[in-house]
Amino acid sequence: MATRAILWQRLDLPGHEAAQLVETDAGHRLAGTAVFVHDAQPCRLDYVVTCDVRWRTVAARVSGWVGGTGVDVAIAVDPQGRWWLNERECAVVAGCFDVDLNFSPSTNLLPIRRLSLPIGEAADVRAAWLRFPSFALEPFDQTYRRRGPAAYRYESATGFSADLDVDDVGFVLRYGDVWRAEATG
Repeated sequence: MATRAILWQRLDLPGHEAAQLVETDAGHRLAGTAVFVHDAQPCRLDYVVTCDVRWRTVAARVSGWVGGTGVDVAIAVDPQGRWWLNERECAVVAGCFDVDLNFSPSTNLLPIRRLSLPIGEAADVRAAWLRFPSFALEPFDQTYRRRGPAAYRYESATGFSADLDVDDVGFVLRYGDVWRAEATG
């Protein structure tokens, strides 16, 4: 795999997102831009998530704006599994492997690739969840169940669940009634 890209349409409110996944010597880089409406305000969020070769998050950055408010968030994970949010340790998510960007379907790819579940198997994941619009980093319990070669069931601690259809890379092509892919390449 060299480089793959995807464009999603948000189905529950106005918005789009484009993302690109690049294989690097050190692992993987997931970068994208989400443009959507939140509380009648336009939003633009650019992000870059860096993972090691085993698909564990090592860094993430989110920048942009929500209405008239600027956003600039830097996340780092040290070799001991400690997470840092804007240079302040965030002990509540220590030991997590995946960042989950609350506003994006892109980061579902991370546990899907990292777990590489056989069909019929499930795994519980505790992700470091970057909440939107507060941009706080919190632990977030999730379950991924692989239902077929390109199908997963996602369930979160909030009670939300969705069927996910994915491509051969792990990009979500359909995320319940919330997102759908418009183009891949």
